[in-house]
Amino acid sequence: MQEIKISEREAGQRLDKFLGKYLREAGSGFLYKMLRKKNITLNGKRADGSERLAAGDCLRLFLSDETIQKFRGASVPEAVHRAEKLPILYEDDQVLFFNKPAGMLSQKAKPEDVSLCEYLISYLVESKQITAEELTRFRPGICNRLDRNTSGAVAAGKTLAGLQALSELFRSRNLEKYYLALVQGTGMNPGKIEGYLLKDEKTNTVQIGKKELPNSAYIVTAYEPLAEGANATLLKVHLITGKTHQIRAHLASIGHPILGDRKYGEAASAMTERLRIRRQMLHAFELVFPEQMPELPALQGKCIHAPLPEDFQACAKKLGVLQGALF
Repeated sequence: MQEIKISEREAGQRLDKFLGKYLREAGSGFLYKMLRKKNITLNGKRADGSERLAAGDCLRLFLSDETIQKFRGASVPEAVHRAEKLPILYEDDQVLFFNKPAGMLSQKAKPEDVSLCEYLISYLVESKQITAEELTRFRPGICNRLDRNTSGAVAAGKTLAGLQALSELFRSRNLEKYYLALVQGTGMNPGKIEGYLLKDEKTNTVQIGKKELPNSAYIVTAYEPLAEGANATLLKVHLITGKTHQIRAHLASIGHPILGDRKYGEAASAMTERLRIRRQMLHAFELVFPEQMPELPALQGKCIHAPLPEDFQACAKKLGVLQGALF
């Protein structure tokens, strides 16, 4: 027999979902059979799997150690070694915000990749906030993705409740997301762009159009010029919807591609090469939370600010757009 105490980190999961993670090699049919036969109980009582787990709940698995080990499968891989320490913008018991550097994946693209998700797990393990055993029952994760070569604020949930609450904020657009972008051209006025975005999965590129097409998504991007320089403008961009490559493709579609963007910035390629820019000059700058947020009261009305990385600052200085801009 094995006994499992549910922690605050795991609370909120359905019992059947929890068991599916803990005994990941067992089929759902086997798990429901064990629940019906009371070989798996919740707080000493029969359960059907639909129950929401709360902190302090007690699960008992009346199974042999060999059976449990068999259905748990391989142990959790060791956390990756953190070669560098990423800046933490904010952290509490439920959530954490990193300032992601350009060049780091938000999530794995291939099994061998090391991404911000692995970095998050390593940080929590090394700081003794989670154990390898707990990782078999709940895995913390990130809530918003930035392109590999976009820097800035990334949100992560350390508990299931924190992960769900943050993810819902991003999904419902109740969270305001602001970026800074260095674009080619001057003479821009504050504006808002609307259109439809269609993604090509094979090439991982998107197209922007004015008319809705099958599988296209409606997108809205607002922007405000902060400073002008040598044929370049520093923009503060409000990402109202959030789709793949939205800011990059939307700004390119109005003739102001982001400097360093080799996928959508062909019009600015000469300027990119002359300035030796190695990545798109796009930075997730601010996350502004609503005033009323009972699920995450510590974040109510809070603004998470991600300082500009050195390469962005250096490029802005070369173009003469850093002076006078508010950061």
